[in-house]
Amino acid sequence: MSDDPSVQSSEAEVWYLKRISYGTSDTKHELKIVTQNFNGPCSFIAICNILILRGDIEILPRDRVTVSYEFLSQLVGEYLLLRSADVDISAALSMMPLTQKGMDLNPLFTGATSFRPAGDGGALKLFEQAGIELVHGWLVDPASPEAGPIMARAPDYDTAVTCIVDADHTAKGQLVVDEHAAAGPSSSSSTGPNWTPEERSKIEDAMAIREFLDSTKSQLTYHGLFHLATALPPGALVALFRNSHLSVLHKSSSPTDTSLYALVTDQVFLHESAVVWERLEDVDGGSSSFVDSNFVKSSPAGGDYAGQTAEDALRAAEFEAGLFVPHDPGDHLLAQQIQAEEDNHAQSLRDAFRQRQRQKEMDKEAEEERRRLKKENKKPCVIM
Repeated sequence: MSDDPSVQSSEAEVWYLKRISYGTSDTKHELKIVTQNFNGPCSFIAICNILILRGDIEILPRDRVTVSYEFLSQLVGEYLLLRSADVDISAALSMMPLTQKGMDLNPLFTGATSFRPAGDGGALKLFEQAGIELVHGWLVDPASPEAGPIMARAPDYDTAVTCIVDADHTAKGQLVVDEHAAAGPSSSSSTGPNWTPEERSKIEDAMAIREFLDSTKSQLTYHGLFHLATALPPGALVALFRNSHLSVLHKSSSPTDTSLYALVTDQVFLHESAVVWERLEDVDGGSSSFVDSNFVKSSPAGGDYAGQTAEDALRAAEFEAGLFVPHDPGDHLLAQQIQAEEDNHAQSLRDAFRQRQRQKEMDKEAEEERRRLKKENKKPCVIM
């Protein structure tokens, strides 16, 4: 066991398991995925869930309710050892705790599978050894006004932030404080900034780059979303970097369907069997919808009858109360009441989920603002 107190604490933490069905119609089977709480290690959980969905590891016994980091790391380590004889299992095991404390990811805005550094050691090596592709959709549209400055000066996130800071220094703080003053008139004046053509070009490019970052706070663009939907093969299971978070991304198994789905692992949906995937339909999640194991739009029941329809819940209530009476008009009213309660509960779950996402975005925006105001090189995107 590690001497690092943070790692020991993480090893002692447990995560709840959720039973779902996965596979095509003729190969669908039940399995258990790992859910995460608000501060759960999304990197490690994403690795484990992809291996579970692929059938590479299995949670046993089948009635197990929770798992720990130690339990999962042993399963992953055994899989790596069996998958490739030349894998240094000691090195792999030493990499796993890195996924608990965060990963430094520096995505390139020109390639969905491109990160700097691209898997040369650290936790990224673990994805490579497990045969898991790491992707992102934070791509610049080549036809957009920002494409030129980004490709010329800032092809990745780290360089983009450094470029903005450097230009702000040239503009004597005007780029961050007052972008209109930084832009200035193209012709010089007695009150305007006295920049050289090279300095003006650098500042204008930095403003375009900053506009791209400001308009893509979710770290996903429509160009990137379309690219993933068309480039990934049917049935693909990959790890998606988005919103400083790693999730499991699945593309529909149908060759004619390009729909993308993110595995819902938030613990708030632990007892909602009808909520398994979130269909990605836009870049900020506003139009996304939840679907069940059959990729049919879900209607979470909630309460003691989670995953059941109103009629199922009514029959269950009658059975528990010992009531075996024929259907009458009162049953219909009760079913309507239960359905209304289900709808309200489902909405509250969605609101809670969206609130968590908004809070993450607000925290990220606050951190970005703090970074802009500091005149120093910045660290890469860190996911927790």
